[in-house]
Amino acid sequence: MSVDGWNTLLVLGGIRSGKSEFAESLVADAPTVRYVATAPAGDPDDTEWANRLAAHRARRPGSWTTEETAGDPRRLADVIAGAAPHDTVLVDDLGGWVTVLLDPTHQPADDTATVDELAAAVRASAARLVLVSPEVGLSLVPTTPLGRAFTDALGATNRAIADACDAVVLVVAGQPSWLKPAAPRPLGVPVQPGPGQAGAPDGSTAASNGVAPGRPAEPALPEVLTPTVAPAPTPAPAEPAAAWAAPTMALPMVSTGLVIQPGMELPMPDDYAGPLAVERLATLDVPGAGLGVLDRVVGFAAATQGTSTPTPWTSVRVLLLHGDHTGGAAAGTAPGESARRARQARAGRGALARLAAESGASLQVVDAPTAAPIEDGPALTPDEVEAALRQGWRLAEQAAEAGVQLLVLAACGAGTEAAAAAVLAATAGAEPPAVLGRVVNGAGEVDDAAWMTRCAAVRDALHRTRRSTRDAKDVLAELGGGDVAVATGVLLGATARRLPVLLDGPVGVAAGMVSRDLAGQARHWCLLPDHGGQPAVRLAADVLGLTPLLDLRLDLGEGAAALAALPLLRSALALAATLPVHPSLGGDPDDGDFTEPAPTGPGPATTGSEPATAEPDFAEPEPAGPGPGPATTGPDSTGTDEAVSDASGRRAG
Repeated sequence: MSVDGWNTLLVLGGIRSGKSEFAESLVADAPTVRYVATAPAGDPDDTEWANRLAAHRARRPGSWTTEETAGDPRRLADVIAGAAPHDTVLVDDLGGWVTVLLDPTHQPADDTATVDELAAAVRASAARLVLVSPEVGLSLVPTTPLGRAFTDALGATNRAIADACDAVVLVVAGQPSWLKPAAPRPLGVPVQPGPGQAGAPDGSTAASNGVAPGRPAEPALPEVLTPTVAPAPTPAPAEPAAAWAAPTMALPMVSTGLVIQPGMELPMPDDYAGPLAVERLATLDVPGAGLGVLDRVVGFAAATQGTSTPTPWTSVRVLLLHGDHTGGAAAGTAPGESARRARQARAGRGALARLAAESGASLQVVDAPTAAPIEDGPALTPDEVEAALRQGWRLAEQAAEAGVQLLVLAACGAGTEAAAAAVLAATAGAEPPAVLGRVVNGAGEVDDAAWMTRCAAVRDALHRTRRSTRDAKDVLAELGGGDVAVATGVLLGATARRLPVLLDGPVGVAAGMVSRDLAGQARHWCLLPDHGGQPAVRLAADVLGLTPLLDLRLDLGEGAAALAALPLLRSALALAATLPVHPSLGGDPDDGDFTEPAPTGPGPATTGSEPATAEPDFAEPEPAGPGPGPATTGPDSTGTDEAVSDASGRRAG
């Protein structure tokens, strides 16, 4: 099938919109298709109608079988209900079916009951089912009773079938616009051994994950752990296997599924909510000047949440990408060190896992493809790049479906700094030695020889690719490697699902640089808590327009600084969401109605009808130095200090 994640689909469209061609393209890869024709034969003298039907027949491959339901509209529900799980059924179209249903030869008939029967059959269908229907709701109300009866009946049918289907798409001028995302369903994809599957170390099978017998198993998610701070943490059970949800509907589709390519139109954060949230901070009842640089956190959260009063992120997931780079890029790294870090994280140990536990975040370890030496040839093949991008997209989709509100990108692969330097050199024109940080070995010693080896590897890789196109996928294939490609897919998928991401480290910012050429909107969903003192992060942040919030200079691995800063970011959001407006600006004080304090010194006389809390007249103070003072109009010429209010409504001494 052309779209993963749905089992039943309604294709709507106007006359000559291309809806039938689009529906046919979705089932083109199926070995056999049961084509259900619903339209009556029509007037024999109507040659134009006959030509339309002939054109439809001519497009059908020889492997398709055609069934007619024009003689009995109730038979359509029986055909759908009788389709087996391995069948692919295309119904074209419901407009013809409603025409037959309203035909006087079928009256009297309970049309509503017939539509309900059809919707029930669609909802219970185990087959791959595509239904085509005209969209009549955008036209004028017909002037004849028969025309109104047809549009009313077809509109009611479309609504009932759309509710019963997993997904709905509207085709306008040949361009599909998806109205109803698909719910995750099991897909027939190759089995990859993992926890809870055949071939896994524990010896369990896919059946333990709830995969239906007779259907190929969906590969299980990488381990998702909720680390604890106990001395001997125990990994939490892995999340149940979930299929890749339907692709973001703004993206182009072909017979192979989702296409990740330059120029994708993905969502942008709310342009108005962020500034409004920052402006609102100036009205809060705080004793000082406010949140300082953390107001940017409030603006970011407001824009990504679409509200001027954002709330703290309660569900956070850390994606730890484990993908090694071989060759000179990994010089100075102990063999097997990154794998040990990944095992440590899976067991809930290590710095990143402990920080995640303290922050209440789940930790998901993701294995990315190993990159070949970039000085000798491409890091990945084009197919590996596509697979890695889709894997990252799928990870973001799964997080969004699980209710995650914030993603944190982390990495633990060997040679990631050199790969990021190569990506920055290719995308931002950076000099590799200027963006490649010092190499520190396991003993904490600076290894200058390893640093020079890494610089040479990046230099040779850039020379080897000097005539390449340097587009996004080319950079990932030639220089970036698996972890950067997966991270890029995560950023794109998170953008499509309006899911903010905390970047922290070279892999995350390198993915941000690459994602610019695929979807420029992605960087607006990213927040950089800290630069970590890394030159590559500093440069990428400047190019991407991501101003780091802090200067912690933690060196605990990529992602650690973001988790260390997370409680502070949450605190800022909690204050912004819960603090009341200052009483002088209309807020209610804690101890009751706000009243202006009485002046401490003598002031002008008040009449009996004047409230006791009336604001006193302004008195010019006495000059500090010698000389005649200005004349005063008050009864006291001693210049007694009185409380006055500034233009903002705040009290000034």
